[in-house]
Amino acid sequence: MIRRLAAALLILALAGCDGGSKPAPAAAPSNKPAARVEAHYKATPSKVLNTVRKRGYVACGVNPGLPGFAYPDVRGNWRGFDVDFCRAVAAAVLGDAGKVRFTPIPARDRFSALQRGEIDILSRNTSWSYSRDTGLALDFAATTYFDGQGFMAPKALGLTSAQELSGARICVQAGTASEDNLADFFRARGLTYKPVVVASEAEARRLYENDGCDVFTADISALAGSRSVLNNPGAHVILPDVISKEPLGPVVRQNDPVWADIVRWSVYATILGEELGLSSKTVTQARETASDPQTRRLLGVEGDYGAMLGLSKDWAYQIIRQVGAYHEIFRRDVGAASPLKLDRGLNALWSAPKPGLLYAPPLR
Repeated sequence: MIRRLAAALLILALAGCDGGSKPAPAAAPSNKPAARVEAHYKATPSKVLNTVRKRGYVACGVNPGLPGFAYPDVRGNWRGFDVDFCRAVAAAVLGDAGKVRFTPIPARDRFSALQRGEIDILSRNTSWSYSRDTGLALDFAATTYFDGQGFMAPKALGLTSAQELSGARICVQAGTASEDNLADFFRARGLTYKPVVVASEAEARRLYENDGCDVFTADISALAGSRSVLNNPGAHVILPDVISKEPLGPVVRQNDPVWADIVRWSVYATILGEELGLSSKTVTQARETASDPQTRRLLGVEGDYGAMLGLSKDWAYQIIRQVGAYHEIFRRDVGAASPLKLDRGLNALWSAPKPGLLYAPPLR
């Protein structure tokens, strides 16, 4: 008992030694805004980018000849939708959209040519699929065109649906997703058909036009391109059936993520350009007068987003100035100003009056 009493007296004595001081009051909350932390990024070196700069041009693999997407004009200059996205990358990394060399590649060789390093980008109406993305050591950088597989037939046959094609001879290109989709479509419905397998779109067109097959199947955009160069385009109809999803876009090797980002954001720069109301004709003035932070960031007036990819500040400005925003590329190559006259459809902006699937992440 004596020990407990002594301990209690000692505690009371020690407590009284602080001179009766009160606990310090809590700090009053500050109304001042927190200081903004600026992140400083250093670009990870890209082997492909370094090679391209030393070489002086982008090596791009394209379709040997698909109207609207990739084809040499009468002067031998490459034109088309897929071609323009190669030019966009060249504008971003070299400051000159003309510094591209195009290699026409058959469908069966397109992935191996990229894997072997013969090209830097494959921009060849190629569909993004699970097995291609995961099994070939390749990356699909972005979707430039949302498509689907369809069928073209002579109007004279009076067909209204692909369900009426049982027993038909159908031209299809070897080594493409179209070949597998065709087999799946008929098997799922218990229908029969005779595949006429060809090596190229050009051969399929020739056979189809000369009664070598009854129907031609491919991506609908490719069918529209093929129809535009037939002797009598009006005598052929694309059936309303869409039997697959075909997101088309550029492909790169999987071992250089920075190069993949460069190609991806070169595509997105064209989409953001359309979203912000920019065009090749207005972008120079916008760079001088724009007050909108998004526009200023995209055009390199504010911040240095190019440095994150090892590019100059004006990389996106050069894309839009030299190649155009997405709506310009679409219109001249496959849209209203082209022989294909394709509607925007799924390829309209997400914010359009008739919304599509086209969407780019924010640049911030």
